[in-house]
Amino acid sequence: MSTTVAVISDTHAFLDPRIIEVIQECDIAIHAGDICGADILDKMQPKTGEVIAVTGNNDPYCHMSNKKLPEVLSVDLPGGKITIEHGHAHGAHKPCHDSLRSTHADAKVIIYGHTHKQVIDKSGTPWVLNPGAAGETRTHGGPSCLVITCSEDKEWDIKKHRFSDKV
Repeated sequence: MSTTVAVISDTHAFLDPRIIEVIQECDIAIHAGDICGADILDKMQPKTGEVIAVTGNNDPYCHMSNKKLPEVLSVDLPGGKITIEHGHAHGAHKPCHDSLRSTHADAKVIIYGHTHKQVIDKSGTPWVLNPGAAGETRTHGGPSCLVITCSEDKEWDIKKHRFSDKV
């Protein structure tokens, strides 16, 4: 049995419709902060309806409809645990992967956002992932996201998605 997880971040009040389609094909959706609007979370509709989100450094200044989100959150999935945080506490321009790894050593995967740059770092454990920006602000080549296929009995698979800047 496997679970597919759509991973996004840094929507800044706009969620690209092509990424909405990717989310709809997954079992669970994760948002790693800088959501900037409760309606973004409402647009995230994975198959099970389970949306997991953490707050980013810009979220306190945005209208979130009284949704109080945690700064760090962990979720157990088949074969391991994913820990999510926005990442800005580990370095302003380039969060330190060693710092993330030492802080969340019990995770299989750490997800962060903040930089708007897609990263898959499997050079150590836990793996450190950044889905890039799923909105229209500083996408560095187009809106992006990741899909993780989690399984109890085989290595997790990570698939990159990047769309052109123009819808």
